[in-house]
Amino acid sequence: MSDNRLEKNRESLIQGLKSRGYLTTGRVEHALRVVPREEFVLPESRNMAYRDHPLSISHGQTISAPHMCAIMCEGLKLAEGMKVLEVGAGSGYHAALCAEIVANIDATNPGHVYTLEIVEKLIDFARENLVRAGYADRVTLIQGDGGKGLPEYAPFDRILVAAAAPSVPKPLLNQLAPEGIMLIPVGSPGFYQELMMVEKSKDGRITQRRWGGVAFVPLTGEYGY
Repeated sequence: MSDNRLEKNRESLIQGLKSRGYLTTGRVEHALRVVPREEFVLPESRNMAYRDHPLSISHGQTISAPHMCAIMCEGLKLAEGMKVLEVGAGSGYHAALCAEIVANIDATNPGHVYTLEIVEKLIDFARENLVRAGYADRVTLIQGDGGKGLPEYAPFDRILVAAAAPSVPKPLLNQLAPEGIMLIPVGSPGFYQELMMVEKSKDGRITQRRWGGVAFVPLTGEYGY
């Protein structure tokens, strides 16, 4: 597919997300415009990069639908300078979106994104995508059990979990900074869960709110299925 056609498809997607209320802030819209989703999908899916549905990236994993990426980026209230943990790197696309917001190339106070992927065979795929798209210096990609988080880099201002867990893993709660926000799908591994908004107050109190039904691949590892 030509670059012009991809550009038109991206613009159509963005306008659709705005009209449906998924896309509400300029910073998230900017990220969706500049991060090339076509560089984070399998070659055979390139012409479908800007359709609003998940796409297989092999090994039983998917790249989330663009509307879900928008919902999570908006819900996290990402801003320049934040330190973000993502659980479930997948193809690297959502980490790149987050990096574009918290560590824009022109940022005076750049943040950083740390992303964990337990499926070893996806690490090279995600790394190559991040390098090709220009985000390797703003995203640290690590192979490991996402439910355990990254205590050596904690605390995190924001935590994004892109796989469904039976419950909110305690290590992630512990690694969330005061006044931090986590979004995580909680429920069964059968492709229907509840997206949970987890917030930690300044004094460390945890509150959880339901954000609606979602469908994610299951979290694996010690705190998964």
